[in-house]
Amino acid sequence: MFERVLIANRGEIACRVIRTCRRLGIHTIAVYSEADRDAQHVRLADEAWPIGGPRPAESYLRGDVILEVAKKAGAQAVHPGYGFLSENTDFARACTDAGIAFIGPKPESIEAMGSKAAAKALMENHAVPLVPGYHGDNQDAAFLAAQAEKTGFPLMIKAAAGGGGKGMRIVRDAAEFADALASAQREATSAFGDARVILERYVEHPRHIEFQVFGDTHGQVIHLNERECSAQRRYQKVLEETPCPSLDDATRQAMGQAAVAAAKAVDYVGAGTVEFIVARQADGSPGEFFFMEMNTRLQVEHPVTEMTLGLDLVEWQLRVAAGQPLPLQQDQVHAHGHAIEVRLYAEDPDQNFLPGSGKLQTLRLPAPSPHVRLDGGVVEGDTVTIFYDPMIAKLIVFDATRAKALQRLREALAAGEIIGPKSNIGFLERLARHPAIVEGRIDTGYLDRHLDEFLAGDTTPADQVLFAAATAALLHDETHVEHAAADPHSPWARADAWRIGHAGKRIIALTWREQRHDIEAHGDGGDYRLRHGEAICDVRGARMLQNTLSARFDGRSLRLPLRADARHVLLHDADGQRYSFTRAVAFAWEASDAAGGNQVIAPMPGRVVLVKAQVGDQVEQGQDLLVMEAMKMELALKAPRAGTIESVGAAQGDFVEADAVLVKFAEA
Repeated sequence: MFERVLIANRGEIACRVIRTCRRLGIHTIAVYSEADRDAQHVRLADEAWPIGGPRPAESYLRGDVILEVAKKAGAQAVHPGYGFLSENTDFARACTDAGIAFIGPKPESIEAMGSKAAAKALMENHAVPLVPGYHGDNQDAAFLAAQAEKTGFPLMIKAAAGGGGKGMRIVRDAAEFADALASAQREATSAFGDARVILERYVEHPRHIEFQVFGDTHGQVIHLNERECSAQRRYQKVLEETPCPSLDDATRQAMGQAAVAAAKAVDYVGAGTVEFIVARQADGSPGEFFFMEMNTRLQVEHPVTEMTLGLDLVEWQLRVAAGQPLPLQQDQVHAHGHAIEVRLYAEDPDQNFLPGSGKLQTLRLPAPSPHVRLDGGVVEGDTVTIFYDPMIAKLIVFDATRAKALQRLREALAAGEIIGPKSNIGFLERLARHPAIVEGRIDTGYLDRHLDEFLAGDTTPADQVLFAAATAALLHDETHVEHAAADPHSPWARADAWRIGHAGKRIIALTWREQRHDIEAHGDGGDYRLRHGEAICDVRGARMLQNTLSARFDGRSLRLPLRADARHVLLHDADGQRYSFTRAVAFAWEASDAAGGNQVIAPMPGRVVLVKAQVGDQVEQGQDLLVMEAMKMELALKAPRAGTIESVGAAQGDFVEADAVLVKFAEA
């Protein structure tokens, strides 16, 4: 076994690898960019070395610099994690040439599977089922358009190199093809440095089912069962689970055999994933399956496999890379129970999942247990940077049955609280309760087709919700009177009409989604009369115990999961809807500064990749004006109204800050 391992990655996966190495007594060496000098993976590793600037191209994609650090630090092996250099043939080969083990497959295997086009040709020769399409070398736009016509619509344009949903577009008719091709090629070039694409017939309402495979240097290849990954948004996985709730034994066995055959076709060593598209039959059950691609690395969702098999796949990677045989034979792989994973991101689902950044002022996550696992790369007080994927943590739950695992997931999400950058935690809660998930019938396009069903929308909190939140705030203030008096943010420092021993009128001001609600309160000690507008509620016997509010509201006794402090109140209503209120200063109102629809501003820091607007252009409302790239995704910025362009404040290639004015309209 290795004694010193360098982790050529950051964030959650770097922390994950460090934990296993520490358990095995392996000395860990981290690398970090300027933006990550205080990151958790740097603090957890035994030693850490700087490798360059904040952008990936200046640091984590610099294989030569990382390899030089590995030599200086005396590393015997490099673990690439996932993303960055994990599927880079040149880096894997350079490690091998330098006498440093690359904890992953052989360079030749990465090369064979790294190109979707080459991989499909190879699978075709090994009788692995393929979706009809074009995966050749000719990348001329006119030729590709002709191949698209030949394949038929709808079809999928996919980046030939890489994955993760980057460089993928669905095209439903020939008129859309040219723009979709250009957009996919731009994104592929940005993400992978390779503009090549392949074309595939688009299978309507497919399932995405993948198999974890493992090979060793002794010629053994096995699979470690499947993962259902059909809950996706824009080809990015949102929820993963194992086993697949709708896969019959015969299809599971056939897919497992095909996955092993695919791995053997490239003499595979280490951890990999063979991904399949599964067509839907008339009754909704899985039907034909087709090879989609192979990821020659550890997957983000590998913990669900670990939870059901009781294995550590990172340990397997280390042992196989050190020349040891696989610990199990195929007939020794036995799964137990059901596991589900979701990914907590700093993003705003109600703003088209706009990635966020900023300091995590509050980060409360459920306590780890045999039923709950958390894999994260940040802690409370850390900053989610603009330069990398905005993942906060992966939440994995396990139980004996799928129904119990889903309930574990709901409970675990309800226990979480994220304050600072906006997050997708409320979206995940709605996902975990949605019938398409509960009934196990979701397909890869369901979220995009029915996204409104998973968003909070513009709903206003019911009076009952506001009364419960105000009650919790009142109880908190009364309990924390001595400490709160010294806090300028506390209601005790406010100039309202209530003081100790005098139950006069108090104002509890709560803000939710930029809506302010003032609740008048009379009374104390858990007995209050509350008013919100014309609505009045008598609260009796209110008590807070272990983040739960118990009280009688107009005679009706309720028990609600709820958490309150001097600045925030978090609660869930009877339907499980999450409400995170910010407490505002009583009697203070903030005026909004509306832009008036005369300008387009950058929603976050990023790079302008395309400018479609010119001074003097007449544009329609909703027309694309610019395309930005931020946090590894493209954002189309649209005209807020019809009008004439007065000025354009950015050019293609410019890096712009958040709130920078990019386009101005002439006055109507």
